[in-house]
Amino acid sequence: MSKTMLRASSSIIRSRYRQQHVMLQNTTRQHLTPFNITRVYYLSSSSSRGDNNRKSSFVRSVSAGLPDWIEHWSRDSFHKVGYGLALSVPAVAMMGNNPVITLGLASTTAVYWLVGLNDIKQTNQTIRRNFPVLGNMRYLLEMIRPEIRQYFVEGDNEAVPYSRAQRTIVYERAKGLECTMPFGTRRDATAVGFEWVNHSLYPTKIGEQRVIIGQHNQSTTQPYSASLLNISAMSYGALSDRAILALSSGAKLGNFYHNTGEGGVSRFHKEGGGDLVWNIGTAYFGCGDFAPDGSRVFDPDLFEENSQYAKMIEIKLSQGAKPGHGGLLPKEKITKEIADARNLPWPVLHDCVSPARHSAFSNPYELCEFINTLRTLSKGKPIGMKLCMGHPEEFAALVRAFVETGEAPDFITIDGTEGGTGAAPPEFSNSVGMPLSFGLSYAHAMLVGAGLRDPVDKSQSRVTLIGSGKVCSGFSMYKTFALGADVCNAARSFLFSLGCIQALKCNTNTCPTGITTQNRDLVWGLDPASKQVRVANFHRETVKSCLEIMEASGINSWGEIRPHHVGIRVGQGQVKNYEEVFEHMKVSKGELLEGRVLNLYCICTTTTSRTEMHDSQLSSFE
Repeated sequence: MSKTMLRASSSIIRSRYRQQHVMLQNTTRQHLTPFNITRVYYLSSSSSRGDNNRKSSFVRSVSAGLPDWIEHWSRDSFHKVGYGLALSVPAVAMMGNNPVITLGLASTTAVYWLVGLNDIKQTNQTIRRNFPVLGNMRYLLEMIRPEIRQYFVEGDNEAVPYSRAQRTIVYERAKGLECTMPFGTRRDATAVGFEWVNHSLYPTKIGEQRVIIGQHNQSTTQPYSASLLNISAMSYGALSDRAILALSSGAKLGNFYHNTGEGGVSRFHKEGGGDLVWNIGTAYFGCGDFAPDGSRVFDPDLFEENSQYAKMIEIKLSQGAKPGHGGLLPKEKITKEIADARNLPWPVLHDCVSPARHSAFSNPYELCEFINTLRTLSKGKPIGMKLCMGHPEEFAALVRAFVETGEAPDFITIDGTEGGTGAAPPEFSNSVGMPLSFGLSYAHAMLVGAGLRDPVDKSQSRVTLIGSGKVCSGFSMYKTFALGADVCNAARSFLFSLGCIQALKCNTNTCPTGITTQNRDLVWGLDPASKQVRVANFHRETVKSCLEIMEASGINSWGEIRPHHVGIRVGQGQVKNYEEVFEHMKVSKGELLEGRVLNLYCICTTTTSRTEMHDSQLSSFE
């Protein structure tokens, strides 16, 4: 075709388009909510039906939506097809000699009418009312969308919160398979945010590493030897009884601890035989009761009785996935065993709701007194606390109380906002709380400045730091140590070792692997005898990989890991190590002390600058 003919054709097309566009604009119309985002429907009077047909034809021609036969489906179409199916049944019966075909057609027709009439009758979903039978496909596809994406669409490093590559590492190690990678890294080493360990030309050889918690506190007469990696807090109730039993049994096999979560110490924790860290939350499950006004209060006698089952006690102030928010367990999920573990009346008539704050203390100094009380009642066991970093000045006030009262905890668990939970409001999981890297490095710097931690050899610190937040490999452990931690906790990684497939149904009581559900039919499929071995396998191989990285970096102990051992690309052509990124970690031991008074500073994690904080900001804590 010549250029002249092409220009003429284009001119004709543009002219027709302008005529139709003007015609549509000048036509009286009522805008309806579009079924397809690219299509707009108009109403016109019966006198202009011909023009309306032309408009519909034009709109369809520029639509990129669903096929016409789907958009033209309606209640009338449903009835016509239904009548056709109904009439075809006797015809097929008369023509053929195969009763199976006839029966199948009759059953299909019956189901078609039953589903369609029910769709038209219901009023909750407009799609089903307007598109009976066919509209159900929309909800079916929406329901299986995560599975379709997970198994057929997503890449190895795309899924959240844990990628396929991360989960594969856990699965292989838990099953005792060879966990190696062929052909080199799949990561983009030139991308901003790429992290690595700075290795040494002179690797070392180190043996088993343990962390003694409470050894530098005279009041702690039963210090605990902890593994470098342990099971983070997950409650019985959020997890099934078999999951709890498998985790506790695996902890015993691997010689590491299992944090109970705030749901109390259940008989399944005890049966597993693993070392327990008893997590005491705001509802004091297992160590509290209801006050006359319905609130939950601490019971010293009940605490003393149950503390015999724990190696350490952890006071939960907040958690990363929903800091400042209490927990909720619907009454439908509460079994007799769960009620016993939480010291709740049976049968349970109400949902189990945890308040957002403690009733046993209301300021840092009262918290120090509570720590001393628990240490005394537990006969000298290590007492610590768990929190997600929020207002830096509040943590500074807490450290000041430690120094002034002399009642410092034996350990502090710092949970990052990237931590997991069974159920939380999306705003809290997405937008509340500080990430682990900032929260942990700030806590370490503040405790070093107060003289409670040693920045050179962390094994000499009075207060042990435990880091928790998406720890799933030896490298993630090493990074956490570089940011100031002595010990790592992991939750979801150990769930993967139990067989979790990241179905994201923890809050629905329909977990297909029987881990985060109380549905007995689903829980039945989880075998604690075999899963405990996988828990121990994953722990052993992950710690081993972390030790190998330590050897490669030329150090002799976890206590020697420093921020400069980890590098990170912060921009194109710009590389720094953690010590340069988190400048507040350069504080010297005791730098913030003047006699017995702590000069409080707010270390701004966003700018890595340090500004003096006025005492007036802490008036509510004094």
